Amino acid sequence: MTVKTQYLNQTMVSHFFLEGLMYTAEHPSLFLLLFLLIYSITVFGNLLILFTVSSDSHLRSPMYHFLGHLSFLDACLSTVTVPKVMAGLRTLDGKLISFQGCAVQLYCFHFLASTECFLYTVMAYDRYLAICQPLHYPVAMSKRVCSGLAASTWAVGAVHSAIHTSLTFHLLYCGPQHIAYFFCDIPPVLKLACADTTINELVMLVSIGVVAAGCLILIVTSYVFIVAAVLRIRTAEGRRRAFSTCSAHLTVVLLYYMPPVCIYLQPSSSGAGAGAPAVFYTIVTPMLNPFIYTLRNKEVKQALRRLVCRDSQESPAGSPLP
Repeated sequence: MTVKTQYLNQTMVSHFFLEGLMYTAEHPSLFLLLFLLIYSITVFGNLLILFTVSSDSHLRSPMYHFLGHLSFLDACLSTVTVPKVMAGLRTLDGKLISFQGCAVQLYCFHFLASTECFLYTVMAYDRYLAICQPLHYPVAMSKRVCSGLAASTWAVGAVHSAIHTSLTFHLLYCGPQHIAYFFCDIPPVLKLACADTTINELVMLVSIGVVAAGCLILIVTSYVFIVAAVLRIRTAEGRRRAFSTCSAHLTVVLLYYMPPVCIYLQPSSSGAGAGAPAVFYTIVTPMLNPFIYTLRNKEVKQALRRLVCRDSQESPAGSPLP
C-alpha cells in the first residue's frame, strides 16, 4: 500500500495512512452505523435549518441570515471528516489518503472551522447591536452590512487556511506515513515531516491562538454588555426573550471553543488519544447545533411548524388538498 516517488535524492511519500479513532477497530460495523446516523442527522438537520431560514418570510433578520451560513458550514464541516472516517471503518484501503487529498482535506477543514470561528464573533456582535443599541440596529446591521460581514468571514477563513496549508505542505515528507489521527490536521501531519517544524508549530500556536483568543474575547465582551443591558429590562418577559435569543448562540460557542483549545495549544499532545475532543467539535457539535437553535428559539420552531403545515396541506402533485 506504500507508494513513493523519488524527490531530491530523498523518498517523498505520495500517500498517508489514517489510523483512525481509538477503539473503533474492535467493532467497525457498529461504529460505521453510528457515524452514518450522526452524519445523516447532521446533514439533514442543518440543511433543514438552512432551507427554513431561506424560505420563511418571518426569518429575515440578520440573526437568521447568519444562522443560515452557520448551518451550511456545519453540514460542510462534517462532510470533510465523517465520510473518510466511515470509509476507514469499511476497508483498510479506506484509511489511505493521497498527499494531495490530505492537503485538500486539511485546507477545507481549517477553511470551514476558521470561518465558523469568525462567524460566531459576527453573530455575537449582531446580538450586541440588537439588544444594546436597538434604535441604531436597522442602520448598523443593514442588509448590505450583514452580507458584507458574512462574506468577510468566508474570505478571511480562506486566507487563514491557505497560510497554514502552504506552511504545512511545503515541508518534505519522506516517511513514516501513518497519521495518528482520523483526518489530516496540522499537529499530526507535522509529526511526519522530515524537517524542523519549530517555526510551523510557533506560527500555528500564535496564529490560531491569537485568532481563537481574539474572537473569544470579542464574544465575551459582547455578552458582558448584553447581560448588563438585559438586566436593565424591567419586565420579566422581556428579560426572558432577550436571554432566549442569546442562550443558543452562547451554548454553541462554548461547545465549539473548548475542544480546539486542548488540541492546538498543545501540539505535542495530538495523536489517537486526542481524537476524543476533536470528534466533539468536528462531528458532534455540528449535529447538535440544529437542535440547540430549534429548541431554544421560538421563531425557528414556529417557522418549522409553518413549513410542516404547508407541506401537509399540499397534495403529492403539488396542488392544494380539497
